[in-house]
Amino acid sequence: MNQKKFLVVFFLLGFFARSFSQEVAFKAPDYQAIKNEILKKDSKFNYKKQLQRLQDSDTTLTNEEYRYLYFGYFFQPEYSPYSVSPDEEALSKYYRSETIEAKDYPEIIRLATHSISKDPFDLRQMNFLAYIYHLSGDEVMAKKTSAKFQGIFEAILSSGDGKSCETGFHVLTVGHEYVFLNVFELQSVSQSLIDHCDYLKFEKGKYKIEGIYFDITQMQKKEMEIISDK
Repeated sequence: MNQKKFLVVFFLLGFFARSFSQEVAFKAPDYQAIKNEILKKDSKFNYKKQLQRLQDSDTTLTNEEYRYLYFGYFFQPEYSPYSVSPDEEALSKYYRSETIEAKDYPEIIRLATHSISKDPFDLRQMNFLAYIYHLSGDEVMAKKTSAKFQGIFEAILSSGDGKSCETGFHVLTVGHEYVFLNVFELQSVSQSLIDHCDYLKFEKGKYKIEGIYFDITQMQKKEMEIISDK
């Protein structure tokens, strides 16, 4: 099953629709300020407290709080730019299926939930989980899960406009770049590294833009740390 089909559930649940070409306000993350703030025990952005709210699917989390959560994850010891779901192999057969049977819903929910417990920003599994909750008739959990996806995704959207490397969208993993494409139903023809950015190029004349830039500065820093620790 093509993952783009899963995105229908977000529109059914009132998930925001926004044209990529629309002019929106954005602000690049101040990583040092974020790091300082999330480490303070008495800060409202204290990472441990905010992460618990995210894991509890707290629907009152604001865009600012999602920004501290998403970009603050770069500084967590468990963060890895190479993160892969531990349940990817088990879930892959369901991704490939043209139809998913009701008897499989509990197992998919178990696997996807476990995956998200290991990586709270696993957007691919979060998207799938919301879809399965919707199919199973659990609209409460479907809405909570899709709201979490939306909050994380809007944090990414608020970090840039993707029109240049200087204003690229900031992402935790390359996988989030492709989630971005899926949400806006865009297809790239190539990927290249330009300075500190991933550049995804589109087919000439297919869209109003020629490609999108993603800022991967923090990913590169973490990669260097991993290499130096070996």
